[in-house]
Amino acid sequence: MTPPTIGNTTPGRDLKRRFLWLGLAMSLGLVALAIQLYRLQLIRHEEYAAKSVANFVKEVRLRADRGVIKDARGTILVDSRPSFDAFVTPAFCTDCFEQVIPRLGELLQWDPEQRKKIEDLVRSSRRNAPFQPVPVRVDLTRDEYDRLNARRDILDGVEVVPVPHRNYRADTVLSHVLGYMNEITQEELERLNGDGAKYALGDYIGRRGLERYFESKLRGLDGVRKEVVNARGQTIEELNEKLGENAVIPPTAGSNVVLSIDMRLQEEAERAFPGVTGAVVAIDVNTGFIRALVSRPGFDPNLLTGRVTPTQMATLARDPLHPMINRVAAEHYSPGSTFKVVTQLAAFKSGVFRPETVVNCSGGYRLGARVWRCHKDSGHGPLDGKGAMKASCDSWFYKVADTIGLDPIAEMGKSLGLGRPTGIGVVAEVPGIMPSSAYHDKASPGGYTKGMALNSAIGQGDDNVTPLQLALVYAAVANGGKLYKPQMVQRLENLDGQVMEEFKPEVVSKVDINPAHLKAIVEGLEAVAQEPGGTAYRAKLKSGLPADFLVAAKTGTAQVARIGTVRLKTHQMSYFERDHAWFAGFAPADKPELAVVVLNEHGGHGGVDAAPTALAVMKKYFELKAQDATSPPPRANQPYTPSLPPAPSLDEAALTRAVVPPPRVNLPGEPIQPPSETGDDSATAD
Repeated sequence: MTPPTIGNTTPGRDLKRRFLWLGLAMSLGLVALAIQLYRLQLIRHEEYAAKSVANFVKEVRLRADRGVIKDARGTILVDSRPSFDAFVTPAFCTDCFEQVIPRLGELLQWDPEQRKKIEDLVRSSRRNAPFQPVPVRVDLTRDEYDRLNARRDILDGVEVVPVPHRNYRADTVLSHVLGYMNEITQEELERLNGDGAKYALGDYIGRRGLERYFESKLRGLDGVRKEVVNARGQTIEELNEKLGENAVIPPTAGSNVVLSIDMRLQEEAERAFPGVTGAVVAIDVNTGFIRALVSRPGFDPNLLTGRVTPTQMATLARDPLHPMINRVAAEHYSPGSTFKVVTQLAAFKSGVFRPETVVNCSGGYRLGARVWRCHKDSGHGPLDGKGAMKASCDSWFYKVADTIGLDPIAEMGKSLGLGRPTGIGVVAEVPGIMPSSAYHDKASPGGYTKGMALNSAIGQGDDNVTPLQLALVYAAVANGGKLYKPQMVQRLENLDGQVMEEFKPEVVSKVDINPAHLKAIVEGLEAVAQEPGGTAYRAKLKSGLPADFLVAAKTGTAQVARIGTVRLKTHQMSYFERDHAWFAGFAPADKPELAVVVLNEHGGHGGVDAAPTALAVMKKYFELKAQDATSPPPRANQPYTPSLPPAPSLDEAALTRAVVPPPRVNLPGEPIQPPSETGDDSATAD
């Protein structure tokens, strides 16, 4: 036997060492396998489970039909038109950034910035929601649709999906009421889906007006269709039958919104209104439902809902006429002489003045060392309450303000809803301003002075109302003191026309007014339109309304810029310095049904530039009422076809002269020169 040599190993020891290394390698392999199994089975279980299912069964979203918006007679104003959108599903997009997106860029003619934006969007979705389709082109043109369909075999993960897009049939008419839609933001997506909604990236959501206010009702509930697909997202038709009857969950259509607005009356208001900017409101005095509403200029909702470019948005933003502002409720103005009903109601309520109280007008009213001028320089002579309203004599109302002060006038105005939102809800609104002595103590340098009351008494100074607020004031005078919540939606219907929800008239408050005082006020308003010398008398004569059809009204001409010692004609002034022309009234005066307010912004004079529009609307309303009483109802769900001429616009020279409106310079407490209340050189007419 040979003894072992130092440094040599025996075969047994060498084998043992090899087993040791082998065991160590196996142990490390098992540990690595365990770690990988842990990662796959626990950490990334949901991702891979979803991917494995998605390689076999894919859920296709079935979009619900969005509800339509109709006028009071069922004419369709807003519906949806068929269109196609292109989507990329990151999980199915093989060679996405190397081949698919570059090919898409060529087919859809993207510039480098657009392509980078899409790449960033797909990368983000691949990390966060790889199976969520990402919209890469909305509302494909016919040529784009054809090009994508022809190359679908090399566009893995790309789908062309039919998606309805909103169609606003009335163009700019009622645009502030209807609103528009655009793409949901990431913040909205997270917030709304957290509240139980089911929006997806690329969905459109209502903006402004009815589209926003009734978003949850209009939208409906999407459905689902399951399809068998391969790993590239392509449908395997022969296997779809194996999914069974539960493969499809049908969508539920959204509710239809039926307005109280009658497009026949709306069209008449649009045609009769001569203003470049301004508003018209026609409201049922006994319910608060709006029958016509004009805010000019408007905007095209189809433009904002579709592919609006940065240039187009910049043009809208720079427009000096501000077409995005709803002038009916979201802008306020000095009401001028239309406010005198509030002052006279406060005067009668004080007990110091009665309808028969006479004030002598010599062309102005002296308070201390200053004279507040009446719009008629030669004066009106002695007038009682009715005569003061008929002639719109400023001196009579100056006397009221000097005697009772500002606060009783402010209290009456606030009781009629001035200085606070009306609660219409559907559209944004401003509260307006109904100044009191406390208001001026805070807002005016030096605090309240009595001159501020004189300015407010004739609807100037810091008085600011929206046309909608003023319409509600006159409706309350017409109906005996009920202040209604204004509404423009009568009901919600389902797809079959069944009523889902109906909106009833809502009385906000009952104004405490002595019936005898109301009667005296209405008699004064009747004289404005029915008697010679009234500021709306000529307009009433020319309106075509019967002589025995009684209209109660007040015209107004509200000063915008401070006037010097020489009165200027409207055509001598730049556009933004011209006075606002107002009309507010109701008819029939003996049994009121409809109140109408017209604001012809920078239009000139109330009796000439606002009254004819209001009287035309009143005439049309009662003609339609008589017609509908004898004619069969129209066939419902007929699409609206615009038939209106283009709205008036400013010439380029007028815009160049005054691109930015000058500041209003009616200084608190200083006497103002009331605007002339006539459109010609004849006797006074607001």
